[in-house]
Amino acid sequence: MGKRLTAVLMALLIVAITATTMAASAINKDGYYKGIKLCGKVKVVDHFPDIKVKIVDSFPDLRVKTVEYFPNHIGEWQFVEYGEDFTVQFVESFPDIKIKYVNSFPGVE
Repeated sequence: MGKRLTAVLMALLIVAITATTMAASAINKDGYYKGIKLCGKVKVVDHFPDIKVKIVDSFPDLRVKTVEYFPNHIGEWQFVEYGEDFTVQFVESFPDIKIKYVNSFPGVE
């Protein structure tokens, strides 16, 4: 019975590793999504966004801190009406990335 338990535990470990790998974020470790650096000036649009975003409370791809000036670090977003670095559309279904608003420590999850 010990060998059977070991085999079952090994199988579960393989499944867990595979699931973790498949659930990898669309954002790379440097904070880019499809060539877009996820910091800077952001404009919210209703149609044809660069990125579709869903706001979540847990398991975000990116932690976002809104700032008034100098959004120079990954996860720092300054919302603007013009002069944007990229555009986002907030959606409930089929997002490109998921974000969580934070007061400190923005960046890739």
